[in-house]
Amino acid sequence: MKLKILLINCLIFMMSCETKKADMIIHNGTIYTMNDLMPITESVAVSNGKIIALGKYKNLDHLITPRTQIINLNGAMMTPGLIEGHGHFYGLGLAEMQLNLSSTESYQDLINMVSDAVEKAQPGEWILGRGWHQSKWSDNENDYINGFQTHERLSEISENNPVWLKHASGHAGFANEKAMDIAGVSSETEFGFGGEIIKDLSGKPTGVFNERAQGLISKYVDSNLEKNSDLKAIELAVRACLKNGITSFQDAGIGGRTIEVLREAIKNDLLKVRIYAMLTSRDTTLLNTWYKKGPEIGTGDNYLTIRSIKINADGALGSRGAWLIDDYSDRPGHFGMPTQSMDYVYEVAKNGIVNGFQVNSHAIGDKANREILNQYERVFGEFEDLSKNHRWRIEHAQHIDPLDIPRFGRLKVIASIQGIHMSSDRPWAIDRLGEKRIVESAYVWRDLINNGAILINGSDVPVEPINPIASFYASSTRKTLKGFPEGGFEPSQKMTRLEALKSYTINAAYGAFEEDIKGSIEIGKLADFTVFSQNIVTIPDNKILDTKILYTIVNGKIEYRAN
Repeated sequence: MKLKILLINCLIFMMSCETKKADMIIHNGTIYTMNDLMPITESVAVSNGKIIALGKYKNLDHLITPRTQIINLNGAMMTPGLIEGHGHFYGLGLAEMQLNLSSTESYQDLINMVSDAVEKAQPGEWILGRGWHQSKWSDNENDYINGFQTHERLSEISENNPVWLKHASGHAGFANEKAMDIAGVSSETEFGFGGEIIKDLSGKPTGVFNERAQGLISKYVDSNLEKNSDLKAIELAVRACLKNGITSFQDAGIGGRTIEVLREAIKNDLLKVRIYAMLTSRDTTLLNTWYKKGPEIGTGDNYLTIRSIKINADGALGSRGAWLIDDYSDRPGHFGMPTQSMDYVYEVAKNGIVNGFQVNSHAIGDKANREILNQYERVFGEFEDLSKNHRWRIEHAQHIDPLDIPRFGRLKVIASIQGIHMSSDRPWAIDRLGEKRIVESAYVWRDLINNGAILINGSDVPVEPINPIASFYASSTRKTLKGFPEGGFEPSQKMTRLEALKSYTINAAYGAFEEDIKGSIEIGKLADFTVFSQNIVTIPDNKILDTKILYTIVNGKIEYRAN
């Protein structure tokens, strides 16, 4: 069979050489194809945005014209264009326009950054930011309520400007008194299913809003964003992706407004990164419209595809919103929470499979993963014919009870993980779960692979920086970005370097039904490539994070070149 495929590829190669000339030829480097039949090639020829030939550079001479662009890699490494397997594209752009709080090491650091922003702001202007994480702060025990800081100090330094600061996870938000006054939030305000207003012992809101309760504040923020900020956010997101070698981006939950902005970006030739979008299940009107319409595949020369639905089963470990079987080790009696009912999950899943949509569910806690698997299995059993090639996913799959790990492979459910989450979260996540659970059931990538699951990788940007090299490093070393600990956390769960690379290329393409057009370097596929300054497959662990992106090529065009 392999010989037959190889002969077919050779025939296609010879035919392509006879009929086309190259717009671009890339050579003189280590080019990983992600095709097991030809893992490495010396040169790649491109015409009209597609790959037309592979092989030795000397054999491609006849494809060269005076107009052919020759790229000499000078020994650098090239792969198929990297695919961000789970992120928030508009959120990435918006985060570029807000305070970046990810570097804060204390509550005082946050106060200082907001204070500087207030001095520069107009009266009444919203101060927006993202990236704080109380578990990473040095002063995270003083006067905290349910594991979070309170708003008094924030309110003191911004009396006239409303402040809204998203948690690094995106699953909690922090508001000052002015923002809460605008939103009409008081001691009497309550929130029901799927969210929590954290209050002090007297019943006053602390300023922290968990999970769906964030909407009480965020709806006022959204209404104050200028319309022209939408396209600006897209431009900034595109720039960040290209700088980091990302050629395709799987957007984990978009609404109608974002769809309109993406279409506008395509119309204005601003969308230089390919988007695979998941419809948010939080908007039932949007879903009903798309059920009738059906999936949209390959709009704008394969720059926009909408063929999946994003379900939100629970929250995050950082905000203690992840839904657990047993209670949190550092908050006894608290189990996190489902953010959508399982009855609703079942209805969305059923409607999704009937109308041709992939279903991808956010699930971090072990209870959430189990319940999502239960609903998936129920739907697969009811619609056997439609589920033969479903490629449904669980996004994050972060904490899985050992009994449920084999179900991923058995049910053919893809685990869409983020290697960088392990690196960033593992030092404090043990406080949430305790040693037994962190060892046996958290970030269990090798166990998933050994049980037949396909893994996709990403960053969950803007929860984490979009840098794929950081996620690759975390996936293959199980260390923090500071190189701790020696040997890595739970090293038996490491991916190999090639597995980590596949999780960012061919596996991610498969997880979006796009392996026939991207994810590997093969004749006929899209000419999307990422060029690295060094070979991240072979260099020592401690050199990986020094790697730079030299080129990002999309559709046969250099969209980013390092200075």
